Amino acid sequence: METIYTAKHKLRDARTELFGGQLVAPFERPSRAEHVIARIREEGLGAVSDPDDFGMDPIHAIHPQHFTDFLRTAWGRWKEAGFEGEAIPTSWPARRMVDRPPRHIDGLLGYYALSAETSLTESTWDAAYASAQVALTGAERLQEGASAAFALCRPPGHHATADMYGGFCFLNNAAIAAQHMLSHGACRVAILDIDFHHGNGTQDIFYDRDDVLFISLHGDPLDAYPYFLGHAEETGMGAGQGHTLNLPMPPGTTFAVWREGLARALSKIAEYGADALVVSLGVDTFENDPISFFKLRSEDFLTTGQDLAAANMPTLFAMEGGYAVEEIGINAVNVLQGFEGA
Repeated sequence: METIYTAKHKLRDARTELFGGQLVAPFERPSRAEHVIARIREEGLGAVSDPDDFGMDPIHAIHPQHFTDFLRTAWGRWKEAGFEGEAIPTSWPARRMVDRPPRHIDGLLGYYALSAETSLTESTWDAAYASAQVALTGAERLQEGASAAFALCRPPGHHATADMYGGFCFLNNAAIAAQHMLSHGACRVAILDIDFHHGNGTQDIFYDRDDVLFISLHGDPLDAYPYFLGHAEETGMGAGQGHTLNLPMPPGTTFAVWREGLARALSKIAEYGADALVVSLGVDTFENDPISFFKLRSEDFLTTGQDLAAANMPTLFAMEGGYAVEEIGINAVNVLQGFEGA
């Protein structure tokens, strides 16, 4: 399996994250991708390629220009305002407030942010743009006839809506890749999100569409970020009714229970008849992940890959979460090796 990877991910190297009432070293850090690419090379998984540059058009097919303009210019505007630290939002257009973008960058951050943990830094935009190109290149490989590809995206993307960032995500890589395939011949694409956290951004983007089936296995939002989306009764609207499937699970979920959810998801995907599958590959379902509460073990990720291969579809893996950094390479590559060896 070919891996698409760029060292430009290192440009996203935030120093602060708001967690537990403190500014801490971010859980989403450059070493995550470095552990994964090192494991890929150690295991000889396949070719490692730089991404092609598809420009802004496929990004704008998902994200409006006013949002990408904000991401591109936010750091400069933050510094021009005289702020010293990294850019963290402090206020939001909450219930019964006017939904209108402010002029001042301090307010504009809250207008575009989902949550406060994710700081914006000097080269965040450059890394996010590069990450989207990684996903697009992986999608293009499937369009060219590859049976599978791994887009080692960093920063991740599944929490980013069309016009909001947060949860360590800025551009929705999986959504951009899926739309690229739809724009170039695919009729239907399935997105299966197996990250511990619900893919709220991806759901929001495709919620009223029938050309993308979105399924997410995740920690119950009553107990886990992003808290305000991902309940089982959310099934789509309008043309998209019935094209969203959420499978929230409680603290302490074991692999046996989680795998039952995966089987249900794969059955739904087979029924849907998609031309391709995009897997939002988060491995923060791991038992030792510091910000999650599922109980999957490293060997379970091999089985997961085997189960995914049984779907027998062109499959793009797009890297999402996983914050047990020492094990992230083992766990992510186990999924890919399980897929390849099935």
